[in-house]
Amino acid sequence: MSLIKRAHAPMLRRGFRLQWEPRQNGHVLLYPEGMIKLNASAGQILGLVNGQRSVADIIDSLSASFPGVPGIDEDVLAFLEVAHAQFWIE
Repeated sequence: MSLIKRAHAPMLRRGFRLQWEPRQNGHVLLYPEGMIKLNASAGQILGLVNGQRSVADIIDSLSASFPGVPGIDEDVLAFLEVAHAQFWIE
């Protein structure tokens, strides 16, 4: 059973910050102990995570940005599950 619900509004965990890193040519997730280089999809998803936007809103936004791409909702939910398990979001 999924811990991530479409009505939830996830936010980055305290002490974590998402930013574009030109030297990495991509988004990174910074935290006190280090840095995680994200792939393009992960950066786009986490870029929409703000504690106010629901998971359903994040999926809708990405679906509008990438029309016709099948399975976006499942991909977003799966990524957010991983991000939650890794303690990147709450």
